[in-house]
Amino acid sequence: MNIPHTLAAFGPLGTPELIIIAILVLVLFGAKKLPTFARSLGKSMGEFKKARDEFEHELTRAQDEAERPTIPQTAEKRQPVDSSRDV
Repeated sequence: MNIPHTLAAFGPLGTPELIIIAILVLVLFGAKKLPTFARSLGKSMGEFKKARDEFEHELTRAQDEAERPTIPQTAEKRQPVDSSRDV
């Protein structure tokens, strides 16, 4: 299957593209601010992952509750039998 050259540009990034992006980031942020930028990016990714995990946990819990059979509640409550009255 032949993919037109214009569509291939939107595919995965190769080594040359990553090098160009790294150079642009270095020029835009400078060498001094790059560690701060990387640290904040790492924290953001960690928080995003934590939020995603919590969301998946809530979906799983909701699905489990929806699949669990429900026991119908009776309107009347039975009184305990007092065995001392039988005498």
